[in-house]
Amino acid sequence: MKKKQQSRQMSVRHPERNRKIFGIILIFGVGAILLAFICRFWYVAAGGSVDNQNLAAFRQKLYYREAKLQADRGNIYDRNGSVIAEDANTYTLYAVLDKTQVVDGKKQYVYDKEKTATVLAKYLPLAKEKILAYLNPKQGTNQVEFGTAGTNLSLATRNQIMKEKLPGIALTASPSRLYPNGVFASYTVGLAQANKATDSDQSLVGVMGLEKTFDKLLAGHNGYRTAQGDNYGYRIPQAKVKTKAAKNGSNVYTTLDSSLQSYLETLMTQVQNTYQQQSLTAVVMNAKTGEILAASQRPTFDPSTLDGLGAGASWQNSLVEDAYEPGSVMKVFNLAGAIQSGTFNPNQYYDSSKIKVGDTTIRDWNHVGFGEIPLSQALPRSSNVGFVHIVQAMGEANQAKTLKDFGFGQKTGIALPNESAGSYNLNSAVTRAVMAYGQSINVTQMQILQAATALANGGTMVRPRIVSKIKSASGKTTTYSRQVVGKPISASTASQVLDEMRDTINQSYGTGTMYKIAGADIAAKTGTANVPNPKGGYLDGATNQLHSLLAIAPANDPQFIVYITFKQNKVMKKPATTAINDLFHPLMTRLLALNAGSSVSASAQTLAIPAVTNDTLTAAQTALTAKKLVVSTVGTGNRIVQQMPAADSAALIGSRVILLTNGAMTMPDVSGWSKSDVLKLAQLTGKKFKLQGEGYATKQSLASGSLLGSETVTVAFQKTQ
Repeated sequence: MKKKQQSRQMSVRHPERNRKIFGIILIFGVGAILLAFICRFWYVAAGGSVDNQNLAAFRQKLYYREAKLQADRGNIYDRNGSVIAEDANTYTLYAVLDKTQVVDGKKQYVYDKEKTATVLAKYLPLAKEKILAYLNPKQGTNQVEFGTAGTNLSLATRNQIMKEKLPGIALTASPSRLYPNGVFASYTVGLAQANKATDSDQSLVGVMGLEKTFDKLLAGHNGYRTAQGDNYGYRIPQAKVKTKAAKNGSNVYTTLDSSLQSYLETLMTQVQNTYQQQSLTAVVMNAKTGEILAASQRPTFDPSTLDGLGAGASWQNSLVEDAYEPGSVMKVFNLAGAIQSGTFNPNQYYDSSKIKVGDTTIRDWNHVGFGEIPLSQALPRSSNVGFVHIVQAMGEANQAKTLKDFGFGQKTGIALPNESAGSYNLNSAVTRAVMAYGQSINVTQMQILQAATALANGGTMVRPRIVSKIKSASGKTTTYSRQVVGKPISASTASQVLDEMRDTINQSYGTGTMYKIAGADIAAKTGTANVPNPKGGYLDGATNQLHSLLAIAPANDPQFIVYITFKQNKVMKKPATTAINDLFHPLMTRLLALNAGSSVSASAQTLAIPAVTNDTLTAAQTALTAKKLVVSTVGTGNRIVQQMPAADSAALIGSRVILLTNGAMTMPDVSGWSKSDVLKLAQLTGKKFKLQGEGYATKQSLASGSLLGSETVTVAFQKTQ
């Protein structure tokens, strides 16, 4: 006990020693911690990373600011340089209903709903009552939109609404594609939409037609601008700026003729409304070059509004994606193959009532035939039995060679996505027989058109073409010219087939007499095919058929190939031939008239029409009058969107050039105009004109300066004394 007390007393007596020991321990501890910090700082400085995170990259990310430079998507043009598709912003309208939105004592929400609805009804396709319903939602909400009627609004509409200065009404912009012609070869030109996979990218991507085929070329490449900035987004003074310029997309020039395309769309709508086909297609091709001048299908859609692409609507381009049984149109190619192989005897007579192949009896389309007739009448009469005889005489090898040489079962290579190759099988004698008249073989519209070019070009077959050139932002031009893809028949064979096709139109027993046009040399072939039943076999009834017409004109020097198909007319008010003729007759009449009107004597004093599309009206008039050309203007605008004749066309000095401006389409004074000039006006505007008399225009049913609408304009002509 005494020792313990003594020890405590000794400890108490030496406080300095205790403090010294504690101080040494503290010094060593702080030194160790400081050393650890020094080692850590050295490690961080030497390695440049903390917790596997690169400090330089983190600092750059913290102060690095990058702004994307958006590339402009290239335009799509028609053959004359008129815009078919171009970049634009569209606007979505919305209304703020939150009553707390007050700034500097001013209400920033819709408080006068009656006035707001009244004003908006002037600019939206909505009644005032419907707008009020949007502005008075059943459930409380701070903001409302106006459905599809309030989306995809143009810049002009946006500006008009903003001028009204309606409290609480605002619009948001989004990148979009502008299709100024509306329903216009919609499946062929295609569609570009916002890239949903990268919403922040604000880019457009082609999802259909040429927009899809040439998406990468049209899109271009975005650029960027980088610099260091503070937390408020301001660039740090003297910070280095790095810029990579955007590379705008290339422009695609099509072979389409805007005026002809617009006219075709008008005819298609009229026929579709009358007969209500399940599907309807029509194509106009330049017979010599393979250029597609106009192409349309029904049902269709408006790419600007997407009207027609709702739930259940087809996104399929019937012209290249739809493989179908073409019917009797195939007979012209089987006849060509038979003539080429030397197996066709036009003077051989046969019993047209029926023929038995294996266990199958094949009868003619009228079920009774035409009695004993020569094979030379098989095509004009469209005799199924006759063509079974013809392909049997050809033999399987020649039949196979004919189909292959004409390109059936192979893609044409036209610049449109998802093209089908079609199909056929020659293994069965019955199948080979029915293929003679276009059943049990699947083809595409482009294959029929491509094969028809061999008939029109003395045996030389050219590829269908929808694009004429592509021009990059830097000015580099890639041209797509006429491309020969084969010579399946000789010129002599082609000539004989055209003569047989003439008989289809001109002979009293021909199936195409309905399609005769006074003074026109037309070679044609009609077609009727049964429509396959998805459950097997074929659908029954006259309304469940595919009717078609293949026409080449003028037959003595082919310039145009027209191919029309009607599938399953729901309303049979008239025979199928009449329904087709409602489309064919005005279309071919216009083609032939324009072709005749554009001819210029080689000995006359001619010049090349200057290109004035996209010029101001004043500049265009100056350029044309300087060339001693007569200028007439259609519309109230100040910029030229289309011209007729087209740029670089040959024309006589003193001839008329018609200019279409970007304003409202108005009727010019046509007094003294020739018929060919009025036809040019009709083609340029796509409107309906009725021409009466001969000579020069003296009267017009629509006054000069009046808006050109859907009504037919009658122009009377009178010969000068």
